Amino acid sequence: MKRAVRITTLAFAVTLVAAACGKSNTAGSTTTPPTSATSASPVCAHAGPQIKMALLYDLIGRGDKSFNDSAAAGLDKAKCDFNVDATELTPNSGGTNRAELLNEAATQGNQLIITVGFLYAETTGAAAVKYPDVKFADVDGYVDHTTCDTCVDETATGNLASLLFAENQGAYLVGAAAALKSTTHHIGFIGGVDIALIQKFQAGFDAGAQKEDPSITIDHKYITEPPDFSGFNLPDKAKTIAQSMYQNGADVVYHAAGGSGSGLFQAAVDYSNTSGTHVWAIGTDSDQYLSAPPEQQPFILTSNLKQVDVATYDTIQAFSQSKFVGGIQTFDLNNDGVGYATSGGFVDDIESQLNDLADQIKSGAIVVPDTLT
Repeated sequence: MKRAVRITTLAFAVTLVAAACGKSNTAGSTTTPPTSATSASPVCAHAGPQIKMALLYDLIGRGDKSFNDSAAAGLDKAKCDFNVDATELTPNSGGTNRAELLNEAATQGNQLIITVGFLYAETTGAAAVKYPDVKFADVDGYVDHTTCDTCVDETATGNLASLLFAENQGAYLVGAAAALKSTTHHIGFIGGVDIALIQKFQAGFDAGAQKEDPSITIDHKYITEPPDFSGFNLPDKAKTIAQSMYQNGADVVYHAAGGSGSGLFQAAVDYSNTSGTHVWAIGTDSDQYLSAPPEQQPFILTSNLKQVDVATYDTIQAFSQSKFVGGIQTFDLNNDGVGYATSGGFVDDIESQLNDLADQIKSGAIVVPDTLT
C-alpha cells in the first residue's frame, strides 16, 4: 500500500507578470511581457512528438498580470518551441475545486500537469499517487518526497516535482539596492500575508539592506494573517500602509504582496507628487516596471525577479526530452531562477555593486538567511 503524501505548505507569492521565456546571463536581467493572443506570433518550431499537458492556474487565471501570467508566459514559449497541446484550467473564486480540476486534467489523457501555487500542493501530491503514469509539477508547493513511494527515490525519476525558488537571494539584492538608494536611511517592507514564504522575502531584504547600511531603519507590515490570504489582492490596504511608511520617513518601500503591490506603486506616485520629494517602490517576482502604467514607472526602482516562467518552461522542455525529474528543484541565482530587474535604468549606477553581491552569493561567500531571526 502506498504511503500518504505529507505536505508542508511553504506559501506562494502572487505577483505581477514576469515573462522572460529564456534564461538571462546576469542577475540584473529584465523580463518581457507574455505573448497575448492578439500579439504578433513568432516563428515557431513545434518540434518533437506532441505533448498533451495541462496548466492549472491559481485564482483569476491567465490575465491576472501576476503569478499566473508568469506561468502562462513559460507555457507560451514552450508552445512555440515544442509540439504542445495544452489545456488551461482555473479554479472557482473560492478555490474549492482544485482537486476536481486535477482529476479532470489527469483523466483527459494529459501526460504532464503543472499546478501554480502552494494551495495546490496537497491535491497535487494526492493526484501524483493516484495517477502514477502522469507527471506532475507544482510551483511553490513543497512535498516531503521521502514519505511518498511514487514521488521520487534515489534511483527512479518519480512523477512529482516541487518547483521552489530562492526568493530570499533576489530579495537580498533589492534590499541592498534600497539601502544604497535611500537618502533617509529609512526603508520599508510590505508583506501580503504573514506566512513562512513571505517572511523568507523579508529575511533576504533585511539582510541585503543591513549589509550596505548596518544602522538603517526598516519598517515591516503584513497586510493579513493566515488563514486570511486576501492580503495578496488588497491594493487599497497596501497603499495605506505605504503612505504611512513614506510619511514616517521611509523613502524606499519593497512589497512581497502580489496584486496588492499596485497600491504601493500608486502610493509612491501620490506621495512624491504631494510632498515634492521623490520616493521609490520596489516590485517582486517580475519586472513590474514593464507592466506598470506609465505614470508609475518613474517610481519603480527595481524588482525582485522570480522566474516562474523559467520553471514552467524548463519543466515542459525536460518532459519533451524525456528528462523529467521528480523531487525538489530549486531555482536560484546560479540557474537564473531569481535576480533583480534593471528596467528604467534607475539602478545603473549601483549595478556593479549588486552584481558583486550576486557573485558572492553564488560562490557561497554570502549565505542569505531564509528565515527571520
